[in-house]
Amino acid sequence: MIELNNITKIYNPKKHNRFAALNGVSLEIADGEFCAVVGKSGSGKSTLLHIIGMLDTFSGGKYFFNNQDVSKIPENAAAKIRAREIGFVKQDFALIEDYSTIDNVMLPLYPIKASNKKKKAMEALEKMNITHLANKETKTLSGGEKQRVAIARAIVNEPSIILADEPTGALDSKTAADIMSVFKKLNDEGKTVIIVTHDLGIANQCKRIIEISDGEIVSK
Repeated sequence: MIELNNITKIYNPKKHNRFAALNGVSLEIADGEFCAVVGKSGSGKSTLLHIIGMLDTFSGGKYFFNNQDVSKIPENAAAKIRAREIGFVKQDFALIEDYSTIDNVMLPLYPIKASNKKKKAMEALEKMNITHLANKETKTLSGGEKQRVAIARAIVNEPSIILADEPTGALDSKTAADIMSVFKKLNDEGKTVIIVTHDLGIANQCKRIIEISDGEIVSK
């Protein structure tokens, strides 16, 4: 599903503050895997996740997504792939605070012009066991509830891949355990789940750990 060959990411390549965020990363992730990407702050793990999710470009190398050369995919086509195939979960939840829960969950359905948006959003909320929060403004929710809303939004299009960037970083240990059980269930249902984390306790709950240091894969 995901194949990276010698990927580099250089910021400010022609300036004195040139920075190599990724330096020759090669990695394969198969359909249905449950992976953690670990490393210190600034190691390149979030950059790697953004490139996998086609949210950021790369400076060199090759990236194949479902056997497609990503560098040759037009941006409008890449946007459609992101919308249909990839669900994103962020540490800060990235919810619109003044919107209701269900309105937040419906947001990814608009770019693909999905029908029955409300029904699909309610189904996603049901999977997260939070249908009772559907009409509440997200600013009134707890951190754990917000993360469940964020996951519901990530899965509403029934993507094949879930990319989560420090999804438990802002949560207490009990809530973090609850959220990890959600990811495990999604993986059991066949979804590929990739979690970026600095917490080895979280990483050890995944089936594979990929370690990155100074922009290079040191263990996979």
